[in-house]
Amino acid sequence: MTYDEFNQFCASFPATTHVVQWGNSDVWKVGDKVFAIGGWSNKSAPAFTFKVSDMNFDFLSHCEGYRPAPYFANRGMKWIQQIDSEGKRREELEYYLTQSYRIVAGSLSKKRQVELGIDCDSFD
Repeated sequence: MTYDEFNQFCASFPATTHVVQWGNSDVWKVGDKVFAIGGWSNKSAPAFTFKVSDMNFDFLSHCEGYRPAPYFANRGMKWIQQIDSEGKRREELEYYLTQSYRIVAGSLSKKRQVELGIDCDSFD
């Protein structure tokens, strides 16, 4: 997945905003809370960072092509960075980006979800 494709995918979720910050990274938010980041890699290949469940954090932390996200994971937060998005990994990335959006949007207050037009009940 390229950064342009990443940005198109993240823009497809309801009530998202995009900013460029943190070392020229593409940062995607819902309700002013970050759910995905494109960038933060020391290599020329794209890297994508997203929030995950506890179980997926434990699993992905030990999978090739993934690592605990710099800056987030070392502060106890459950964020993973995908550093290989070739082939089947693109489908995995789309799945984990969707889950990250759901986790973050679902953590917003019900009032804020209504204000943003997000129906978290439809996530399940």
